[in-house]
Amino acid sequence: MSAGLAAGVTVPAATAASPLRVQILMFDGVEEQDFIAPVEVLGLAGKLTGGAVVSSLVGIRPGPVRCTYGTTVDVPRAWSPGEADVLVVPGGGYTDRNGPGVHRLNADQGFLRRLKASRALPVGICTGTMVLSAAGLTKGRNATTHNGAKADLASQGAKVIDARVVDDGDLITGGGITAGLEVSLWLVERFLGAKAAQRAEVVLEYERRGTVWRA
Repeated sequence: MSAGLAAGVTVPAATAASPLRVQILMFDGVEEQDFIAPVEVLGLAGKLTGGAVVSSLVGIRPGPVRCTYGTTVDVPRAWSPGEADVLVVPGGGYTDRNGPGVHRLNADQGFLRRLKASRALPVGICTGTMVLSAAGLTKGRNATTHNGAKADLASQGAKVIDARVVDDGDLITGGGITAGLEVSLWLVERFLGAKAAQRAEVVLEYERRGTVWRA
């Protein structure tokens, strides 16, 4: 399916015959909670809907990724934005400018050019929003990120919104490490409808925090 087909939440676009294809970007220094919440929520939503969501972990290149707290994940394939409707970019390592994490991604100009050119809906989780910012995707746009990076996001031209989830149409961002739960449930609601999101909440035994800010 095309992400642009589901600009609203009242008419679900994703189906088992035309699933929402989500890639979750992995990189050394990625925060465990930032990526595991989308894995859990979107995987569950796919199961509950008979395959209306298909999510996968992708890396800058295939191979093992070492996360913030030492977890190692073997990522089987490189990211291919042309094969995704949604690209989720988690955060991690923002306080260490010389270590692994988002700063290394932001220094990779080739990666940033590909990210900017991608037609997949960009979704930033926590300081993953700062990667989108480095690619020029948040300038002049409504967005949010971790509290510790909001000043940097504003200085780079974004209109910072103090909300758990900010949906600016063709840009979605979440503030805080655990906001991946809310962002992922919002993706389910936006593309599959409120009933699908509510079913996922019941199974997860999790109630979403805050209100989704929408343009």
